[in-house]
Amino acid sequence: MKANRLPRVEEQIKRIIGEILAAGAKDPRIGFASVTRVSVTPDLKQAKVFVSVYGDEAEMAKTFAGLNSARSYIQRELGSQVSYRNTPVISFHYDSSISYAARIEELLKEIKERENK
Repeated sequence: MKANRLPRVEEQIKRIIGEILAAGAKDPRIGFASVTRVSVTPDLKQAKVFVSVYGDEAEMAKTFAGLNSARSYIQRELGSQVSYRNTPVISFHYDSSISYAARIEELLKEIKERENK
């Protein structure tokens, strides 16, 4: 596979799944979830979808239960919108980068406040 095709496929899958979630997968457990990135194997058979969830641990668990429950629907919708030989099997994973960045920002703010005292 060409080197520049894989990132385009990942971006396309990210956009489509984001649109599916924004349109409202019919599961009420899916809260405010944002697709942050997608990692696809070179043979396009599997795709890891990294999702950031707004809320606490309980909200995150509830959202991932809803996502995993709606996985077959999301994958079917994805397959209807892409023209690959095989639709990648998707799996959802938590992306902690946003919460990690927020924690770093919080620590930096605390350090700055201590220096100003």
